[in-house]
Amino acid sequence: MKKVILVDDEAPARKLIKEFLESHKDLVIIEECNNGVDAVKAINTFKPDLVFLDIQMPGFTGFEVLQRLEEMPQIIFSTAYDQYAFKAFEVHAVDYLLKPFKQERFDEAVQKIKDNDKGYLSQLQNLVSGLNEQETHLTNILVSVRNRLINIPVDTIIYIKADGNYAKLVLEKDSHLTSYGLSKLEEKLNTQQFIRVHRSTIININAVKEAYSYPSSYELIMTNGDMVKVSRSYLDNIRKLIV
Repeated sequence: MKKVILVDDEAPARKLIKEFLESHKDLVIIEECNNGVDAVKAINTFKPDLVFLDIQMPGFTGFEVLQRLEEMPQIIFSTAYDQYAFKAFEVHAVDYLLKPFKQERFDEAVQKIKDNDKGYLSQLQNLVSGLNEQETHLTNILVSVRNRLINIPVDTIIYIKADGNYAKLVLEKDSHLTSYGLSKLEEKLNTQQFIRVHRSTIININAVKEAYSYPSSYELIMTNGDMVKVSRSYLDNIRKLIV
């Protein structure tokens, strides 16, 4: 049995999916949501196996919902807009149902769910949520850039800077704002690679080009040329790397 959540701001659309699911007894609806904010709460609370997800909704869009999930279920997008199809498959959606769709097309999408093995699910979760089943560390982070999601491997991050309640990922040539806060990212990153050097900064130690030592601080020159200062409270995090 697979747990299912329906997310669509239109009641007739949710009703249609419920009717189509009647012939799939192994898929059980546990919750319905009519906006993106409630969807995030429901998915993170109930941890469904499958979500039928609309894209244009109040609160958060379907793609913004994905960014805020703790664990990634299988996703079938259900929308009236065909222009999002490419982005849907960029985030490894199982299928993309374009409204209006019929039972036959719906069954085809559901069959893909049934055909997927655990290896596919592991790959999906690793890409979209950044969590690998064999590890507890982020390997990828999805960030929103205008109307699309960009997949950023954490190894390409030079350092991370607090930006209000969010965090800025600084890369070699550009930067992106993520909806994660700095402390939340610190919990999920590999502490053997990413260390806090300031209350507002985390660095990738593999991206340190050189360091300048002062009596009560260090200045780190990163591979992109930026200088990052180590505050007094975090000096030991750098000193323990010196051999």
